[in-house]
Amino acid sequence: MGGKSDTKAAYFDKLKTLLEEYRSIFVVNVDNVSSQQMHEIRQSLRGEGVVLMGKNTMVRRAIKGFISENPEYERLLPHVRGNVGFVFTNADLKGTRDKILSNRVAAPARAGAVAPGDVFIPAGNTGMEPGKTSFFQALGVPTKISRGTIEITSDLKLVEAGSKVGASEATLLNMLNISPFTYGMGVSQIYDQGQTFSSSVLDVEESQLLTAFSSAVQTIAAISLALHFPTMPSVMHSIVNSYKNMIAVALETEYAWESIEELKDRVANPDKYAAAAPAAGAAPAAAAEEEKKEEPKEESEEDEDMGFGLFD
Repeated sequence: MGGKSDTKAAYFDKLKTLLEEYRSIFVVNVDNVSSQQMHEIRQSLRGEGVVLMGKNTMVRRAIKGFISENPEYERLLPHVRGNVGFVFTNADLKGTRDKILSNRVAAPARAGAVAPGDVFIPAGNTGMEPGKTSFFQALGVPTKISRGTIEITSDLKLVEAGSKVGASEATLLNMLNISPFTYGMGVSQIYDQGQTFSSSVLDVEESQLLTAFSSAVQTIAAISLALHFPTMPSVMHSIVNSYKNMIAVALETEYAWESIEELKDRVANPDKYAAAAPAAGAAPAAAAEEEKKEEPKEESEEDEDMGFGLFD
């Protein structure tokens, strides 16, 4: 009994040390992951992360013991279920996730296994003798006899994602040497600096975040202006709108200040400023007239160069 207690105490100490040393944790699913895959994943994460496995009951008990000092660890408890483990890291989350998911191996279909994705049988010649046609027909696979062998005439979805593989389907896939499944670690949840979230969050691009943030700021500003309630996004709009109101009042009254004196003068004496407009366009107009005058001259020069009279 003492040996088990010592083992648990050592595990608790190791888990506590890792929780204190690393700010991010991947809660990973390890169903159907072989020991060789675990070894390869540990090697790929060397220097960037640490893989820790353990019984769920022991992990929960350890985490509950740490909650008094670090209440945020409680967010990990709902995700410690099933065949899971932890990957601790301080490296880039997206890069670490890619390394965890990259190690996958193809596996043959097994009866009773849950299909992680749709399984299709491609059209083509199977090379099997016609005597096995009834086996294909029982599964609804469209076939014909071609050159003494069975040929599948069209692609067929044999197993849907999330459903269990039947014994007949598994046998057929193995007969066709199709290994439709791949197995490896899967990331079920990420814990980062006290928060937990799905790994799909890592796929959100920076441009999407900026667009969402900009939209939120615009919405807040619009609501604030409508309610006449000042907020940071609406302050600049309020200042600009107030300045516009001041200009409108100044234009209708004799009140003025230095920066709008010219504007008031333009409104009061529009003819004075309109007289300057043609002068600006005089040069282009003159240039256009010069071009028109030069065009006939060019035509006459061309006529002289020809050297022929009308009846020559």
